[in-house]
Amino acid sequence: MINKRYDSAPGALADLRSTGVIHDSMTCMVGGFGLCGIPEQLILALRDTGVQRLTCVSNNAGVDGWGLGLLLETKQIKKMISSYVGENDEFARQFLSGELEVEFNPQGTLAERIRAGGAGIPAFFTASGAGTQIAEGKDTRAFCPPMASAANNREFRRERDYIMETALFADLALVKAWKADEFGNLVFRKTARNFNPMMATAAAFTVAEVEQIVPTGELEPDGIHVSGAFVDRIVQTVSEKRIEQRTMSPA
Repeated sequence: MINKRYDSAPGALADLRSTGVIHDSMTCMVGGFGLCGIPEQLILALRDTGVQRLTCVSNNAGVDGWGLGLLLETKQIKKMISSYVGENDEFARQFLSGELEVEFNPQGTLAERIRAGGAGIPAFFTASGAGTQIAEGKDTRAFCPPMASAANNREFRRERDYIMETALFADLALVKAWKADEFGNLVFRKTARNFNPMMATAAAFTVAEVEQIVPTGELEPDGIHVSGAFVDRIVQTVSEKRIEQRTMSPA
């Protein structure tokens, strides 16, 4: 069996520059929701490779000084394909000054574009964003919504506009899981099971940062969220568990 386990995040990426997996102007997917479920040590290792002009696909852009915010500080990101970016002042500065290209997506659309990429579906139609700036330049068509329970109700069966969105597929995916076995089968926990599972399937090369690694065969088969067939490398790390926003009671 191929050894997918590496001792450190830098070690897991060390040879990927020389082999061409990591290269300037590549597209990289990075899992996480806010600061929950981000591959924080792999992000640091990616920064230290010196790769430039990245297109990053991520729900958010981290915060100042952590997560993808670190790659924004070093100006290694050329374009962000994201849904929510409101916690990063440096992101806002670069965007407003024209230094950073941004492609905003409704959150569900972003998730489906990634899932479609992993499933080999080149494009799909969605009602989200129809009639707004999101639809500009995109193929728009009218369909009757597929509501079986309202099949005989003309009010619900009226045509509405849908826009075509294309799938997303990356050169590299960096994901964070709770547990993995030595083959790379992944299990995610709670909120960290957000964009991570579909990103692991939607890239040519996937590296997973995990909290625990167990022998192959120890994971309950029905509890596996991503097959190890999609995962090329795994590394066990200790997370810092930073809190994105802390709110305290007056007392």
